[in-house]
Amino acid sequence: MASLLHILKPNVASLGYALFLAINAAGVWGGVFPFLPLEFQTPEIVFWFFLAQSLVFSLSYFASALGVYFFPGPTRRFMVMLASAPYFLGWCCLIAAIYFDAFALPLVVAGGGLLGLGSAGFFMLWQRLFSSFDADRGSRDLIVGTAWGAVMYFALYLIPQAVTAYLIPAVFLPLFGLAIVLKSREIDRDQPMFEDVPRDHPHVYRNVIRDYWRSAFCVGALGFCTGVMRSLAIGEPQVGALVNVMSMAGALVAAIAVLVLWQYKNLRLNVAGAYRVVFPFVITSFLLLPFLVTAYAQWLAAILYAVYSVAIMLMMMQCAQASRDRGINPVFIYGFFGGVVYALHDVGFIGGSFAEQIIITGIEPLAVVALVAVYLLGLMYFVGQGGFRKVLGRASDAESIELVALRPVGRDVKAKGTAQTQPPSDGAASDENARVAQRRKSAPQDHTPAAPSDGTAAKRPAYVDTRGRAGAPVYQDRISKQAELLRQHYRLSARETEVMELIARGNTVARIAEDLVVSENTIRTHSKRIYAKLDIHKKQELLDLIDSFDPSDLED
Repeated sequence: MASLLHILKPNVASLGYALFLAINAAGVWGGVFPFLPLEFQTPEIVFWFFLAQSLVFSLSYFASALGVYFFPGPTRRFMVMLASAPYFLGWCCLIAAIYFDAFALPLVVAGGGLLGLGSAGFFMLWQRLFSSFDADRGSRDLIVGTAWGAVMYFALYLIPQAVTAYLIPAVFLPLFGLAIVLKSREIDRDQPMFEDVPRDHPHVYRNVIRDYWRSAFCVGALGFCTGVMRSLAIGEPQVGALVNVMSMAGALVAAIAVLVLWQYKNLRLNVAGAYRVVFPFVITSFLLLPFLVTAYAQWLAAILYAVYSVAIMLMMMQCAQASRDRGINPVFIYGFFGGVVYALHDVGFIGGSFAEQIIITGIEPLAVVALVAVYLLGLMYFVGQGGFRKVLGRASDAESIELVALRPVGRDVKAKGTAQTQPPSDGAASDENARVAQRRKSAPQDHTPAAPSDGTAAKRPAYVDTRGRAGAPVYQDRISKQAELLRQHYRLSARETEVMELIARGNTVARIAEDLVVSENTIRTHSKRIYAKLDIHKKQELLDLIDSFDPSDLED
């Protein structure tokens, strides 16, 4: 229990994000206004609120991606007021709609649009904040914030309903806005992701879209499903309350599970692969929808939103990793991802609302036939693409979210001439420095990898991209094996290990940037992080450290 509490220990960033998630769920998530009177939530009010909010929300993401591509300068600043103002006004419009019946509809539409704009702005701010941190800190704050967001949402039910709606714009909004302001002051704005000018190297951004569109559409497919189920809340507001509770509970369970596993295991969370696993179950659940009782539809909506909330968390983690690894602006990649996902959600909501109208006119049998046809076509597509056998194969590194174990267990790697050592921890920095010094001292000098005489690129590392049929790494030579041992010992990420090996092989910064399709400034930043993790200061020390590891350890 004490260990779990330590894992879930929040900080200012995670608590601020948690409060934002809880408030966002209270207004623009699966349900509508869970803390406003039910008699206020007429079908007309709910439909137009959803439509205005969701359309503005998705368009804001696309506009952000395009804006940052052509005007990257403003993204260096965290303009919290640009998100706070529409968010505040949106809640004011909702509250005013309760008291002014004659203007309720236009106030709700205006409130939905303003909340969509404000919530998209805040998501962008949080994404930039988590992306700017190192991988461990950024991912942990995001996951811990997701877990505490669920807890805070449930805590909102302890506040009298008549007061909650007023506390959101007056108290809670300033609190999580202040959290962003305080933490943004700690950000190093000289990172490549903030210095980047996209139009100077458009091929990098084309390559990013090519690598990540599949993951975006997989999350978007879940968004489409939840959009269809969201249309149920138009006539049954109580469905929205169940959806919110289930989605928050699902996010809580998933976040805790990832945090616990992350302590001891290297995790690769692949969004596209996970979607292929759940696809047959999702499409089967839709096939059963016309044949089962109303309660089934309510629980299906709740479960789908629970899965969707977890997918959104993974989407943010993947976008943050892409920003760090490739040195691209976090607003661009998140805007692209979010635009695709939420646009498909809008299509599902509008399509679901339209389908309900068709069923009312008495064309239900045709709807069932169409549903069965879609089910069969989708299932055949799944089988034709390789089914579960392909899912279990190794996906590309670009599609996977990497979490390097915080407390790795199992067989430890060791350097030649030294005893086995554990990876460095926060409480043992001095001991680790001593081990590093001993490792360098004992490292033989006659096998130091030499750079190519012409200064051009040597062989590219094979351990990152090449896998055998059983999923085992394939190493092309001694250096690849030593680089892998170094990665395990010092908790380097896959991209850091790739850059480190290319440096050791004598590649120039320009050549590495060309091979990995990133900017030279991004490679320099990776180099600084690698040297800091290894506690070295020049290339010769890196070569000595690599050679101090015995490649035969990988052959045991």
